[in-house]
Amino acid sequence: MPVKNRFAELLPEITAWRRDFHEHPELLFEVHRTAARVAELCRSFGCDEVTEGIGRTGVVAVIRGRTDTSGRVIGLRADMDALPIIERTGLDYASKTPGRMHACGHDGHTAMLLGAAKYLAETRNFDGTVVCIFQPAEEGGGGGREMVQDGMMDRWNIQEVYGMHNMPGIPLGEFAIRPGSMMAAADQFDITVTGKGGHAAKPHDCIDTTVVSAHIIVALQTIASRNVDPLKQVVVSVCTVETDSPAHNVIPQVVKMKGTVRTLDSAVRDFVERRLHEIVEGTAKTLGATAVVDYQRGYPVTVNTPEHTDYAIEVARGVSGRVDAATPPLMGAEDFSFMLETRPGAYIFLGNGDTAMVHHPAYNFDDDAIPFGSSWYAGMAEARMPAA
Repeated sequence: MPVKNRFAELLPEITAWRRDFHEHPELLFEVHRTAARVAELCRSFGCDEVTEGIGRTGVVAVIRGRTDTSGRVIGLRADMDALPIIERTGLDYASKTPGRMHACGHDGHTAMLLGAAKYLAETRNFDGTVVCIFQPAEEGGGGGREMVQDGMMDRWNIQEVYGMHNMPGIPLGEFAIRPGSMMAAADQFDITVTGKGGHAAKPHDCIDTTVVSAHIIVALQTIASRNVDPLKQVVVSVCTVETDSPAHNVIPQVVKMKGTVRTLDSAVRDFVERRLHEIVEGTAKTLGATAVVDYQRGYPVTVNTPEHTDYAIEVARGVSGRVDAATPPLMGAEDFSFMLETRPGAYIFLGNGDTAMVHHPAYNFDDDAIPFGSSWYAGMAEARMPAA
């Protein structure tokens, strides 16, 4: 199952779709143009069913094989949204919308899945049903969660689901994957420390919220260094600190902090949330202040089921012969995790070569990766539902 010749033939067409998406980036759930174009193309391919508005602005395209003796239904997912970044690529097809950019390659993911949909609708060389999932709002909006909550899995009887993401730094055309935890849960917190403000020359008359906050920031690092098993990864980062005073000589009454927690294990996630509350509130109390924590859970851990990881590896090896089957997990997060919470499946990385990292204003998806990605998407359908 090498790179399919059909995708070499389709490469100029798929590239044109990708570059059109790149020129017209849209954010979160406001992917109306992108979703409409995806739906239009899927209908032109002859997909058996195209449904818009799933999870607000997601698109689902159904392709039935020549036969359906297996009764199997495979979901293939791509994300459609861009980022609020000013593009610095200098490309002829750079973003036409100031302050928005496809800086994570979702334009490439969408185009690759469209290529696979076109091929699968042409050939239908499988026994079962393929459900192509085009998802909005991966970049912080939880579009994957919204599509699941909209009943997508049950409505189309999806039994297993697969997703892909390009990755700079991995050689072009090489795949990387691992069983189990692939990407981290991403939570965030807001901390408000309240003390007693006053003149900086009279700290004894104050309860210094900046000192209290400094102690909290340092103490929070003991969660990773002293509270959690060192073999289990965890990140606790305080990323912003704001006071209610801009002056050089005023001790502020209030300090506000924001940060993130990343974990790869659900039990560790629960522990860190509880411990963060204890440290913040206890430290503030010890120093005479009060502190309130607003802890918000975000995307859960992206967990590849071992059996379906093996299926993904087998297809990837057939496509390029180059697969890192034990790649280290990443502490970034991915809302494909919501789909994997409801159905078994796997998430794989596809090399984008030596390019700027994702979320960088100079990043660009490498169109030469398209035949590899489209072949993997189509190959998953054909391998999991071989023609009768």
